[in-house]
Amino acid sequence: METGNNPVAQLLESGNLVVGNRDSLSSNIYAWQSFDYPSDTLVADMKVGWDFESGLERYITSWKSGDDPSTGDFTYRLNITGIPQTIIAAGSTRKIRSGLWNGVEFRGIVVMTNPVYEAAFVLNENESYFGFKQKVNTAITRLKLNPSGSLERLVLENGRNTWDIMFTQPYEPCDNYGYCGPNGICKINRSPICECLEGFVPRSQNEWEVLNWSNGCTRKMPLDCRRGEGFIKLVGVKLPDLLEFWLNKSMSLHECKEMCLKNCYCTAYANSDIRDGGSGCLMWFDDLIDVRELRVQFTKQDVYIRLSASAMKSIHDADLKKRLKTIILVSIVAVCIFFLVVCCIIWKARNKKRGLGYKKVDIKLPLFDLATISSATKNFSPEHMIGSGGFGSVFKGNLSTGQEIAVKRLSKYSVQGLKEFKNEVDLIAKLQHRNLVALLGCCIQREELMLIYEYMPNKSLDHFIFDNKRSTILCWKQQFDIIMGIARGLLYLHRDSKLQIIHRDLKAANILLDNNLNPKISDFGLARMFSGDEKETRTRRIIGTYGYMSPEYAVDGKFSVKSDVFSFGVLLLEIVSGKKNRRFNHPDHHHNLLGHAWLLWNEGRALDLMDASLNDSSVECQLVRCIQVGLLCVQKFPQDRPTMSSVIFMLENEGTILPQPQQPGFFTERSSNDDSSISRNKESGSQNVMTMTKLDGR
Repeated sequence: METGNNPVAQLLESGNLVVGNRDSLSSNIYAWQSFDYPSDTLVADMKVGWDFESGLERYITSWKSGDDPSTGDFTYRLNITGIPQTIIAAGSTRKIRSGLWNGVEFRGIVVMTNPVYEAAFVLNENESYFGFKQKVNTAITRLKLNPSGSLERLVLENGRNTWDIMFTQPYEPCDNYGYCGPNGICKINRSPICECLEGFVPRSQNEWEVLNWSNGCTRKMPLDCRRGEGFIKLVGVKLPDLLEFWLNKSMSLHECKEMCLKNCYCTAYANSDIRDGGSGCLMWFDDLIDVRELRVQFTKQDVYIRLSASAMKSIHDADLKKRLKTIILVSIVAVCIFFLVVCCIIWKARNKKRGLGYKKVDIKLPLFDLATISSATKNFSPEHMIGSGGFGSVFKGNLSTGQEIAVKRLSKYSVQGLKEFKNEVDLIAKLQHRNLVALLGCCIQREELMLIYEYMPNKSLDHFIFDNKRSTILCWKQQFDIIMGIARGLLYLHRDSKLQIIHRDLKAANILLDNNLNPKISDFGLARMFSGDEKETRTRRIIGTYGYMSPEYAVDGKFSVKSDVFSFGVLLLEIVSGKKNRRFNHPDHHHNLLGHAWLLWNEGRALDLMDASLNDSSVECQLVRCIQVGLLCVQKFPQDRPTMSSVIFMLENEGTILPQPQQPGFFTERSSNDDSSISRNKESGSQNVMTMTKLDGR
């Protein structure tokens, strides 16, 4: 386009620098515009794709390095061969691809929309491009292709001068192109994460055993184009890349299947477009590359993998055996349940008058007389009460020997207390460790149920770390000793005791301090014992304290030793910061303490999390290590969290290089309630206070 004798250059509000004459600029007609030639960044209203009329391709290119803006090795462009998809590549070598456009989304990008921006894809006879538009004026966002080939989505909120990372690709190993090799599938929630597609085996078993998946898989039984060949359906996956393929946009899925069966080289087929129930035929030939299981599915698009007649027969026979085993198992379980119900009816009939029934249990603990406890607590006077909760009340007492005790008394009106009482007696009676509170005995007399503990004069840990004045009493060495004591107590519960115990309610209020400020883990009413090879279990009755509960437990009722590790991580970050996770507030964001710590870590400002009372440069390295270990403990997925033995090793060995933490779970949670303890049945959703949350010395 000619600009005339008086060309004009203008910088638009969008950031687009345009050139043209005055009349054409007012009509949005430009002779040249900077948006046609992106660098390493894509902002709102820019396009990655093709202008079919002019033949112009728009794509972004990485810098050579962080301080060298010359052309780098990587490009991010829209590939329109067959079906459009975005690809990050180094020359002709693909690194990451979005997955195919199925008419609704790129099948491989989980998040297409966001409160800040809205992604857009346009495909018509004039152009095909991918971009995004701003949805709010309180923040701006951009895509950046880094010199390393990673793609970042960055956001800048009004009033801030630093860009925050919303997400990065590759986010996880399965994002990398062809991570599991030809005919392999990447499953991020499995270990190992690579598997062969059904009907395939590793091309090299030796390489597969050392986690080298690059050569992928080969068919267990080769295709021979005989009758009896069929397909298995693969759901919830990113479709294979288009290397050797055939596309017909007008055929139905049934026609596509018949066409594939007639072609001896066809290895898989699928609908090319999922709109209106699905249409189009997409067939693959030769190996299937870059297949992965998706974390989240917003649309349904299946792919059908071709197998030989003998392979189909093997799968059919295996299904029959599985069904037969299921029928037998269900029958056995039904018979067992029937006899169990009969036994329960008989047992209940024989024990109608048993009362609480716990008096008949053989308790291997010293039994205290009710009169002795009543005298020690001045008949349970209010002046001696040092705590209360859903279980009942806690009283300070003095025995005739001069020994101070803490008496935990079950309330007569507590619906849930009896089960927790039995649980606490059964567990703590078998546990002995310097960092666990000592159970001296119990009292079971008349209708009274009481536990007698050693008295802790320095109250609980939250009495110190969350109080502006008392927080200065504990120096960093004392706080670190408390951290290590808690960690050793948990390690004993998880690994070193005769029974493997999951505490399920680890929090600052349940860490008591003795005369020498040694920490003692207390309140085992919610604890669970694991037996044998049991690693994880699930409950419908979710009980514990919000702010300390792991995501898998709070949402799905699943718990394991990694649930306690999550709670320990929260507690560790609270000790370092002097702030409560659930009541944390910050003017720049709505994250809780975990989210705030995560943001500071990513910005390289971890020490900003430190409590002002710990302002000592000599311990900064140890503080940063504690923060990093805390973030490792609160990672979203339990398999990513370390064990307590690893936690202790990382805390004690400053020379050890630690892994980088991933995003924490519940990092945006906020509540006005103060560490409220909860009990929730997943069917009813009811909430009841279950554990004592505010205690004086005991």
